[in-house]
Amino acid sequence: MNSKSMDFEPAPIPEPGYRRIGRVNWIGLWTLTFKEIHRFIKVWTQTIAAPTITTCLFMAIFVWALGGTGRTPAGVALSDFLAPGLMIMAVLQNAYQNPTSSILIAKVSGSIVDVLMPPLSAGELTLGYVIGGVVRGVSVGAALWVAFWLWPDVAIKPIHWWAVIYYLIAAATFMSLFGILTAVWAEKFDHAAAINNFVVAPLTLLSGTFYTIDRLPEVLQSGAAYNPFFYLIDGFRYGFIGRADSDLMIGVILTMALNVVLWLAAYHVFKTGYRLKP
Repeated sequence: MNSKSMDFEPAPIPEPGYRRIGRVNWIGLWTLTFKEIHRFIKVWTQTIAAPTITTCLFMAIFVWALGGTGRTPAGVALSDFLAPGLMIMAVLQNAYQNPTSSILIAKVSGSIVDVLMPPLSAGELTLGYVIGGVVRGVSVGAALWVAFWLWPDVAIKPIHWWAVIYYLIAAATFMSLFGILTAVWAEKFDHAAAINNFVVAPLTLLSGTFYTIDRLPEVLQSGAAYNPFFYLIDGFRYGFIGRADSDLMIGVILTMALNVVLWLAAYHVFKTGYRLKP
C-alpha cells in the first residue's frame, strides 16, 4: 500500500471565539426561555393566581365598597373602565418581576455563571429573559381577562384588536427589559425593591389606571405626557372602550422607540458583562 495514500491533513482548528453552532443557538435560547417560563409556572399560585386575586380585589373595592356603580368615567361604566387598566397594570408588574427576580437571585447566589458560561450571545440572553417576562405578564393578563369576563356587569370585549395586542406586547416587553436592567444594576434585593416602590409603582398609579387623566392637577397632567406608563395603559384601554386620553400615534412611536433603546441597553450589559462578571 502506498504510504502517501494514508496521509491526511487534519481539519484546521478554529480561532478562539469562533462560533461553531450557527448564527443562532436555538437549543440554548430554547433552554433559557423554557427555564424562565418553567420557573414561574412551577409556583403558579404565587405568580399567576395571587396577582389575579389581588387585582380582582381592587375591582371589588372600587366598584362595590366605594360605591362606584353609578360612575361613568370616559362615558362608560366604572367597571368597564377599570377592567382594562387593572389588567395592563398587572401585566406591567409581573413582566417586570420575572427577569428581575431571576437575574438577581442568580447574582446573589453566584449561579449567574451558569447562564453566562454557555455559548449564548448577548442578544440570545436578552431575548430569553424578555420572552420569559412577556409570557408571565401575558399569562396574568389572560387570567384576569377570564376573571373579568365572568364578573357581573363588566364588558371586557375588545373593540380595537390591534391596540389590545400591540400595547399588551409592548408593555410586557418594556417592563421585561426594564426588569433586566434593574436586576443587573442592583446588588441586593433592597435595590430592586426601591426601584419598584419609588419608580414603577408611582408611575403606574399616576398613569390613569383608576381614573381619567383630566382628574389630576394640571402639573401632573403635563407630566403624564412624558410618562411611558400612561401611553401603555391608555392605549390598552382604548382597545376595549374605544376612547383614549392620549395621541395613539405618539404612544405607538414612543413605546416602540423606548423598547428599542432598552433592548440596546440590555444587549450592552450582557455583551460587556457589566455588574455580572466578577
